[in-house]
Amino acid sequence: MNMSTHENVGARYAHQRMLFARERAWSALARIAQGIVPGMREAEAGALAGRVLEAEGMERIWHPTIVRFGANTLKTFRQRSAPDTVLGADDIFFVDLGPVFDGHEGDVGDTFATGTDPDMQACAAAARTLHDTVAARWRQGDLDGRALYAFAESEAEAAGWRFNHAIKGHRVGDYPHAVHKAGALGDFERAPASGLWVLEIQIAHPERPFGAFFEDVLFA
Repeated sequence: MNMSTHENVGARYAHQRMLFARERAWSALARIAQGIVPGMREAEAGALAGRVLEAEGMERIWHPTIVRFGANTLKTFRQRSAPDTVLGADDIFFVDLGPVFDGHEGDVGDTFATGTDPDMQACAAAARTLHDTVAARWRQGDLDGRALYAFAESEAEAAGWRFNHAIKGHRVGDYPHAVHKAGALGDFERAPASGLWVLEIQIAHPERPFGAFFEDVLFA
């Protein structure tokens, strides 16, 4: 496999601009999450996300905004949600954003519980913790993308969660990164560079029908 193209960037790429896009994306996600309340449908939350992203100064999206409620949190990016799903008072949801700021791609996702269900709260927290643990392992610099995801799976299962093998992370960069055809992080056969790869984590409760999602760009 020719690895030389997997981390290519365009002429306008700048590390600081990637950081800026990441910061703006996280700011938008926090505002969106605050506005999602019980009784809302996923389509309504998606419309809210669009308004917030526009207010944050987004230039465009590079992937569609995804909002999942309840059992739909088990679904992957390309799977359709069960229609007309309404967020409950004791429920779980996640938001996945792919906005472009200053010509660079943000990609962030996080999970939230609306009530006091301890399993849902623990699941949301576990996705964040697992991401942080894997990102910290990446910073040691000796694992390729495949090994990082093997490590993530091991850590998730040791903590009692089911790990979604279909979620493997991906490239980002100056828009559009897709011209470089970089593939999935979980298939990458070298140690991934800072600022170019998104580490995606999706887990599920071992018995109940919900899960959690967290993603962020790997930065050293």
